[in-house]
Amino acid sequence: MRWWGWGDPQHAPGLPPHALRFLRETVGVGAKPCPPVALEHVKIDPQSIPSITLDRLREILGSEHVRDDHADRVVHAAGKGYPDLVRMRAGAPAGAPDAVLYPSSHEQLRELLSACARDSLAVVPFGGGTSVVGGVQPLRGPHRGVVALDMCRMASVLELDDTSLMVRVQAGARARELERWLAGRGLTLGHFPQSFEYVSLGGCAATRSAGQASTGYGRFERMVQGLRMVAPAGDVELPALPASAAGPGMREVLVGSEGTLGVIDELALRVRRAPSERIYEGVFFESFQAGVQAFRELAQRHAAPDVARLSDELQTRMSIALAGSGGAKGRLGRAYLGVRGYASGCLAILGFEGEPREVSERRARALQVVRRGGGLCVGRSPGRAWLASRFSAPYLRDELLTHGVMVETLETATRWSNVEALHRRVLGAIDDSLRACGTPGLVMCHVSHLYETGASLYFTFLAPQKEGGELAQWQAVKVAASAAILDGGGTITHHHAVGRDHAPWMEREIGGEGVRALRALKAELDPAGIMNPGKLLPDGWS
Repeated sequence: MRWWGWGDPQHAPGLPPHALRFLRETVGVGAKPCPPVALEHVKIDPQSIPSITLDRLREILGSEHVRDDHADRVVHAAGKGYPDLVRMRAGAPAGAPDAVLYPSSHEQLRELLSACARDSLAVVPFGGGTSVVGGVQPLRGPHRGVVALDMCRMASVLELDDTSLMVRVQAGARARELERWLAGRGLTLGHFPQSFEYVSLGGCAATRSAGQASTGYGRFERMVQGLRMVAPAGDVELPALPASAAGPGMREVLVGSEGTLGVIDELALRVRRAPSERIYEGVFFESFQAGVQAFRELAQRHAAPDVARLSDELQTRMSIALAGSGGAKGRLGRAYLGVRGYASGCLAILGFEGEPREVSERRARALQVVRRGGGLCVGRSPGRAWLASRFSAPYLRDELLTHGVMVETLETATRWSNVEALHRRVLGAIDDSLRACGTPGLVMCHVSHLYETGASLYFTFLAPQKEGGELAQWQAVKVAASAAILDGGGTITHHHAVGRDHAPWMEREIGGEGVRALRALKAELDPAGIMNPGKLLPDGWS
């Protein structure tokens, strides 16, 4: 992956002319493109781990798997959040690990954590490096140094139990590679986050990930049947069982722990038979309100598709503009929507996967609900277009940054009775904050990840970057949006995790006693406080 952004360095950059024209007219772009600095010009402090300590680490892993060269340290200096990318592109990351460690076995992990605890080295578990909330920022806290623990050498499939529909993997395995392996055996995990191309499965577990098809396949925590975590105090191994009443659920405690308690090194995951049919299609609603009500009916009448996404009016308009809907077909489509009264409406994508008969029956039930709610079915072209571009947004963000456009996302979830009110409240808070910064922009949202009791809201905003004050601009919007979410009855994060960015709001979400309980658990599993300091827990390093 690019050290300064997203994806394959061979991925062709550039915005199509119609997209750049739309952004210039609606948001404003920089006077000239501003590409990232060259790798060799990135400034990081010299590594500070004593040579005797490095030698001990090399004895455990082998010299070639303990790296402190400039390139390795820069690659592991940040995740992919907006502040990360602003700093990295400018050649000034907030910090860098003193060394990068590449273990290949459980035994090596066990020895490494013992050595790091003894020598006061903070340890930052590093999977795909895709965190957008500061989750892999190499903070040392009160320790003598900090190392990144790259899990890429622990990426094997260990066992497939086809009868139980369960696969056991090492946590460094990538979601895309496992999905490819399962597809060859007629199976699927069904987990497709936007970071699918690079995210590690251990990272998905550590951050309570939710994929784009979570309405149908479930969130990642529902897929985890068992796991092993290597903590400084010892191993926590949970057997792969379908259910248990043996006290509070330790799986729930460890899934979502974000590397602050230990390193997840093995996972047992539920899989499913690969679908033989996929139907993705578009539906227009006259308004966001009408779409929300239809989606609630889908969820509560057990008619929800596997993928359900509803864009609000502005996101619908922007999606059409960036996709480029010119030509006769595009004009006819817009004219048809206008005649039917949906010209300023909202686009929804419904995706159904499974066996043909089952898909047909579920789709028929869903479309009955949709039509009753005023939905206008517009065919499969929008669904195919969404599938083709479902992982492309991070590439677009890189291009927008090059053109001086701030683009950021944040997400929450709330009850159905509160979805519309929270939508208005957060949109208003972001818009007001951008205007206060002197950089008015575009603020939009979509609904996804449906539940019987509520849904997620995923906000995207674009604005001209405030030159010289990019991070202060971002921080002002982040604070305003987070306050609006919590004051408005939402969760501080639905699937991006807590990391560093959301840690200040954790106590409001889980209460003071909840925070103290997590601190007590950390003190038991990580008595020296070396595991991923500064993340998840507010105010302090342990």
